[in-house]
Amino acid sequence: MIFVLAGTSDARALALEIKKEGFDFLASVVTENAAVELRESGIRVQVGRLTDTDMVRLIDTKGILAVVDASHPFAEEASKNAIKAAETAGIPYVRYERESQKFQYDKMKVVESYEEAAELALANKGVVMLTTGSKTLQIFTEKLLGNPDIRLIARMLPRMDNMEKCEQLGLPQKNIIAIQGPFSKEFDKALYKQYGVNLMVTKESGKVGSVDEKVEAAKELGIEVILIGRPKLNYGTVYTNFIDVIAELHKKIGSTPRLQQNNHFNTGVR
Repeated sequence: MIFVLAGTSDARALALEIKKEGFDFLASVVTENAAVELRESGIRVQVGRLTDTDMVRLIDTKGILAVVDASHPFAEEASKNAIKAAETAGIPYVRYERESQKFQYDKMKVVESYEEAAELALANKGVVMLTTGSKTLQIFTEKLLGNPDIRLIARMLPRMDNMEKCEQLGLPQKNIIAIQGPFSKEFDKALYKQYGVNLMVTKESGKVGSVDEKVEAAKELGIEVILIGRPKLNYGTVYTNFIDVIAELHKKIGSTPRLQQNNHFNTGVR
């Protein structure tokens, strides 16, 4: 059995291809909402956050032979736990990573942390739109909320826990955009115009995360962009397409892959 960290759209697509190859596996997601689509496809799902100790226990009890980490590029803790668990259990760890994107825009600044992004946003002032999710929202509210020269707009998934977090942090309801993407460039432009945004903060989540649409929309409107770079982790075995991940699984625990290079999923797109 293979253990797959599969909380994103491209990770779910990879899980389906692993299933097609005949591998027995268990998918792991954080929320019940993320589990629905997998269950509808007949995939067994483990719901909830797991520590490295939890993963080792799961590996032992389920007879896991390999770990495929297809978690979000910014799910740093999940990846660290998966790497440690696989090492502790003495089984292969394979990372599927979305390809990075490079942008040419003179009004874009690339930073290495959320804290650095918050500091830059504080200096820029104006209407700041966050498209970085709820997990790190507090870093920005502590720096920016209450500043008379800044209006902080947060765009995030329409989940109850996200709304509760916004309330706890004191983010006004009128400054919350609760909606699920991906979005087109035209949609992003309309949002920027609606709120009078002059600075947009995002993460380098890759094309699947529609980062290019957000940046291109900002570029066309002359809006400043702060791009947070991906965490730097030593993943070891890393692939940016599905066919290589599955080939690695066959090499480590099974037979020769039956995949063809012209299959639509070899690029890992949603």
